[in-house]
Amino acid sequence: MTIHPVHIMPHAKSAVVIGNPNSGKSTLFNHLTGLNQKTANYPGVTVEKRTGRVFFENKKMDLIDLPGCYSIYPFSEDERISIDVIKGNLAGLSSPDKIIYVLDATQIYQGLTFLQQLSELGIPIVVALTMNDIATKKGIKVNHSLLSSKLKLPVIPINAKNGIGLSSLIASIFSSETPAEPIFSIDKESNHAEEFSLRFKYNQNLLHELAPFEKSEKVHISYTIIKRLVDKPLTSTIIFLCAMFIVFQAVFAWATPLMDLIDNGATALSAIVSSNLEDGALNSFVSDGIISGVGSVIIFLPQILILFLFIILMEDTGYLSRAAFLSDRLMRSIGLSGQSIIPLLSSFACAVPSIMATRVIPNNRDRIVTIMTAPFMTCSARLPIYALLIGAFVPQISYGFVNLQGLVLFGLYLLGIFGGSLTAVLLRKSLLKGPKPNFIQTIPEFRVPDLKSVIYKLYDRAIVFLKRAGTVILLASMFVWFLSYFPRSEIIQENLVFQLSETTDTASREILLNNAAADQLQQSWLGRTGRALEPFFAPLGWDWRVTSAVIAGFPAREVVVAVMGTIYAVGEEAENQTLANRLTNAVDQDGNQIFTLPMVIGMLIFYAWCLQCVATIAIIRRETNSWKWPVISWVYMTSIGYLGAFTAFQVGSML
Repeated sequence: MTIHPVHIMPHAKSAVVIGNPNSGKSTLFNHLTGLNQKTANYPGVTVEKRTGRVFFENKKMDLIDLPGCYSIYPFSEDERISIDVIKGNLAGLSSPDKIIYVLDATQIYQGLTFLQQLSELGIPIVVALTMNDIATKKGIKVNHSLLSSKLKLPVIPINAKNGIGLSSLIASIFSSETPAEPIFSIDKESNHAEEFSLRFKYNQNLLHELAPFEKSEKVHISYTIIKRLVDKPLTSTIIFLCAMFIVFQAVFAWATPLMDLIDNGATALSAIVSSNLEDGALNSFVSDGIISGVGSVIIFLPQILILFLFIILMEDTGYLSRAAFLSDRLMRSIGLSGQSIIPLLSSFACAVPSIMATRVIPNNRDRIVTIMTAPFMTCSARLPIYALLIGAFVPQISYGFVNLQGLVLFGLYLLGIFGGSLTAVLLRKSLLKGPKPNFIQTIPEFRVPDLKSVIYKLYDRAIVFLKRAGTVILLASMFVWFLSYFPRSEIIQENLVFQLSETTDTASREILLNNAAADQLQQSWLGRTGRALEPFFAPLGWDWRVTSAVIAGFPAREVVVAVMGTIYAVGEEAENQTLANRLTNAVDQDGNQIFTLPMVIGMLIFYAWCLQCVATIAIIRRETNSWKWPVISWVYMTSIGYLGAFTAFQVGSML
């Protein structure tokens, strides 16, 4: 027997990728690790942890992509986590073996201050000099060899887009073992003000020696760009509104064909499975429970990917910082900063991707307020309910070019905005009380995004959603199926079989099937739950059928219309007009009309304010790393939705 030698990989060391925000840090991380990366949260906090692995010959190293920082004295939660990771202050994480410091060649002044502080920690440092192509275009020439000599650190100029310098950087990462020495030593007894002054002067002297910059070619820092924006507010605002309109339309309208394709695919697959399995619980479970449940998860993907594509592009080009700056004054009126504007606007399409988009907000308090506000915005899932009720009960009256039905729909949008704004103000004065958010924003140079990095980021967002939120949505959908399917009534089934055997007319058979489905749903656990909760919702004017539909719509609001179609024996796929006719004629046991105008107005208010979306609850849990906020959000929004519907029905009925 021949024994072959086994090459055992040594235990992987760890390194962190750190630098100023917008320095190209995440792009470099993506190119170093490729798809060998994963995303999670640091224990006990909402800050995201991105880890990956880089290989060199027979060695490997674990990389951690840390949030951008300006100093080892943290300002935000993200910065605090970054510094704690580097210093080894987080439980379960030791101090890294190496630091990969990303230095923007166009922001040398800013970057060297932080690098200088890190050098005093005694950890080996490799400097990746990025944005060299932009620096060259601006007439900035950095002598990286002289810079390396002065810093006593390896300085590798790279261009992640075309791969220049990456192999040299990787080799340096694995070979550099010498602990960094303080770039500039000072008396430990000196205070921070003196320390900063000395360091700043040293950085200036160092840069003066390294590169003979012309004054007109020096780095354009944020103040210069902000001044340009302030000097031309009208033009900038128009561009911003156009950009937001494009984002909104993309998430709201462009995703529709893809979402329809997914929906049609799930429906077709469900039909194929249903036709190849015997009628019964297994057939319904696979086709209606599993396939429909999976479809309700992945149907969100087009919106998530389109929204994050725009956010990533705006962030990588440098426009996201400008958008936040322009909207800051408006958002401060409700206790938020300009960084909340894009998540809130995208909530009009869907709250799920918008809540994920709050990761651009560095302050944890501001981020949670934005998360709690986002579900109030009128998402696309509310529109089927609005269309059904408005179309059935609001007259088609026009006042010039203003249509009454459209006016009511617009009012519901305003109602959602009002509820969200009021919630933000209340949270800032109670549970999340604190000073108004400080808004310090570095405005980076405009640059062309890196396609490979954009793809990695989109892939990461898709996987995070499918793994975390998807499991909760799927389980909730299967649970509602279970409630609506069991227990089965043998009498209903026997009568249906007999009646179908006596009928050959297609339309008559369809009526029999719809009536049987309605009877089955009535005596199912879902129907029984609706009857049990009917007294609680009676003050809103709801009977057990409306209550059952609302319960069934918990995984996703748009399910309510399909469930009502089943309950009122017109079929799940019935057109709105057919179902609307049934609703207008629906009466209770005493012969009283159920869908009166006060009841309908109350129901519209309920859906404008309640949190009837398990996907949103799941993503709030995921993004806040706690069940506290999703529970508070659901209880709070459902309560005010109930009170709004109660007030509308009771006052309207009296009038």
